[in-house]
Amino acid sequence: MCGITGFMHFEDRPVEENVLKRMMSTLVHRGPDAEGLYIDGSMGLGHRRLAIIDLATGEQPLVEDNNNFALVFNGEIYNYLELRDDLRKRGHQFKTESDTEVVLKAYREWGVDCLSRFNGMWAFALWDKRNGELFLARDRAGEKPLYYSVYNGTFVFGSEAKALLEYGIPPDANGEMTEIYLTLGYIPAPYSFYKHIQKLESGHYLVVRNGVVRDQAYWVLPQIPEREMRVDDYEVCEEFAHLLKDSVKLRMRSDVPFGAFLSGGLDSSSIVALMAETSSHSVETFTIGCDEKAFDERALARQVASSFKTNHHEFVVQQDAFDEALKHTLYHYDEPFGDSSAIPTMHVSEQAGKYVKMVLTGDGGDEVLSGYDSYASEKIADIYRIVPAGMHNAILATMQPLLRATTGARRYKLNRMANVISTSAMSFEDRQIHKLSCIRPDKANKLMLDSGDCLPVYEYIKDVMKDCLFTDNFYKLMYFQYRVTLPERMLTKVDRMSMAHSLETRIPFLDYRLIELMAAVSKKVKMPGLKRKTVLRRAMKGKLPLDLFRAPKKGFSVPLREWFKGEAFSEKLASMDLSGMGLSQRGIRQVIDDNRSGKYDCGNFIWMLFLLDRWHRESS
Repeated sequence: MCGITGFMHFEDRPVEENVLKRMMSTLVHRGPDAEGLYIDGSMGLGHRRLAIIDLATGEQPLVEDNNNFALVFNGEIYNYLELRDDLRKRGHQFKTESDTEVVLKAYREWGVDCLSRFNGMWAFALWDKRNGELFLARDRAGEKPLYYSVYNGTFVFGSEAKALLEYGIPPDANGEMTEIYLTLGYIPAPYSFYKHIQKLESGHYLVVRNGVVRDQAYWVLPQIPEREMRVDDYEVCEEFAHLLKDSVKLRMRSDVPFGAFLSGGLDSSSIVALMAETSSHSVETFTIGCDEKAFDERALARQVASSFKTNHHEFVVQQDAFDEALKHTLYHYDEPFGDSSAIPTMHVSEQAGKYVKMVLTGDGGDEVLSGYDSYASEKIADIYRIVPAGMHNAILATMQPLLRATTGARRYKLNRMANVISTSAMSFEDRQIHKLSCIRPDKANKLMLDSGDCLPVYEYIKDVMKDCLFTDNFYKLMYFQYRVTLPERMLTKVDRMSMAHSLETRIPFLDYRLIELMAAVSKKVKMPGLKRKTVLRRAMKGKLPLDLFRAPKKGFSVPLREWFKGEAFSEKLASMDLSGMGLSQRGIRQVIDDNRSGKYDCGNFIWMLFLLDRWHRESS
């Protein structure tokens, strides 16, 4: 696991070594163990290393064939041993024990098609001097990031935007992204909040040659015709259980100490259970919690840790961590990133990094298994669409007195129920906008004094979905999550906060074999009725404490809505000024008042505004 960066001048002028070294220095947190660079005329590659496999001979850049090939690689190829055996049979000789050399040899054997043979996570840049091509790629799911820019006759890239900014790419804000940010809470690839910087999409590669940059998809989520989806539930569960166990086993290949994040939920607990089956020693587990009971899963995590006799470590996030979280989030994401679960992820990564260099996590389970509540709401919406519109209005009318009479947690639940009903007749795109927004879209829109220059979020979602072949909204949601929310929110969060503390995370649920298996499985098997994660529950039956199967889903979050009600944040809230970003101060005050009164849960949205405010001040 590493940080990579570099640049290529299109005209014939030499790479400035001091510039390349400065770019590398911005990524030291991603690779504190070693550094290396490669320069060949107008081509330069830089690398910062976090040593996990082949500690002795895994240095980068990896150069061979008299400087005709050079590679900087960030990630892990979990099936590298099997691929190395195959490549040896084909006549290749190896000088190291690293998966990096397997990547380079695989490219020399199969060219771009090597990507389809890798099981892992990656972002890499490979210079093929013979063809005058720079080849860059990002893994299927998008676990590892890659930013790039074409500016003033130079192609520049890096694991994080800060490396490109250090090169000299102007930090001009991209105001067209404001509406998308206020809805999603982040800027999805290929866009960024910087005018001159793009992100490579998951499952894509770039070829840079003769001043031309070609962007190409090499993997897309399989779109099985809905009538052909698998309904053989027993066989699906057996195959899933086998693949998940093998995925965990592959991801435990390491030459350094490792452990697991344990939230107390079904997904991470399943990973720990399978690790305990495979490991010859006690698993190190790490849990983060908070004092507010509604947000805390430490008790369940303790049960799991006790069941599998792990070496368990738990920590608590306090309100006084807010300023530190704000600073870290802005620095490590380089642009506003409003998913507040980055706060506990940051803290658990920091603590785990004191004990191990790598952890397995339960991330991705909700995407692979279609396990989010939003999938259930799609099924409910299908039912409501059959009901006459007049009955929708009658149901909503009966809820109004309850909404007026309640505040706090009960009102938040009623608001969510009313949202499902009121949006059931909307188009898929409009319904996603309502579901993804942290506050009602009409309230977010009122914050923007002039949205004329913004890319409308509706048009963005419509563009994402233009190649989707599914007609059932359940599967449309699956497609959207793999294209957008998985790589651009969840995996971005995990990568930045773990690598901020030089900690590698590995995600067994995102083995491409599991993704492709479950993408072909009917919703009747994934979610019979409204029961979530049936396949995983069957696969883990008898292996986990019973309380785990009964516990409601809480998510990995902190009680921002409660924090922002307190006096401790009054001064911070009053100091926000986003008029320079074209947002209404009066509208922002209304959002704060709605949260303080308990009328709406606006905690995460206020966090988003905090980040936007600070980022705008610092980048102006």
